[in-house]
Amino acid sequence: MNEDLPQKLDRPSLCQLSKEQLVDIIIEQAIVIQQQAIVIQQLQTMIKELKQQIERLRVSRDLDSKTSSKPPSGDILKKPEKKESEASSEQNSTKRKPGGQPGHQGKTRKGFGRVDYFEILRPEFCTCCGHTEFVSEPVKIETQQVAQLVERPIEIVEYHRHTCKCSHCGNLQT
Repeated sequence: MNEDLPQKLDRPSLCQLSKEQLVDIIIEQAIVIQQQAIVIQQLQTMIKELKQQIERLRVSRDLDSKTSSKPPSGDILKKPEKKESEASSEQNSTKRKPGGQPGHQGKTRKGFGRVDYFEILRPEFCTCCGHTEFVSEPVKIETQQVAQLVERPIEIVEYHRHTCKCSHCGNLQT
């Protein structure tokens, strides 16, 4: 707006203005209204496009391998909705727990049969107090065999990981 026009546009102040000043006010307001109409039209177009995109996404979300020709690998993993009757019947039925069943003979791997050399891994310092003195006898020894590909076809190393007690603070260190 022009600087010589009053900021407050009420009836008494508008009555004091000349015809030219009133025409200028009307033209400026018409320009603002046109600009607002363009923005409103752009926003309506954008809303229409977004609604279409939302609808497309809803349709594609509801499609899976059972309701379309999509492969099962493209399905989003969803837990199936269970009815209350199915859930209560599952609780009443005796279902086996996962893992080894009672009375089943377990099997463990025995190792490689031969060991080329042993490595003893003792803690060098206590992470609790920083001292390097440990009780001579380890509290526990963990054994782990590792097969490594080297110049010979296979080299078997057995590591003995000692857990020792710190003689200063008594902390167990592996």
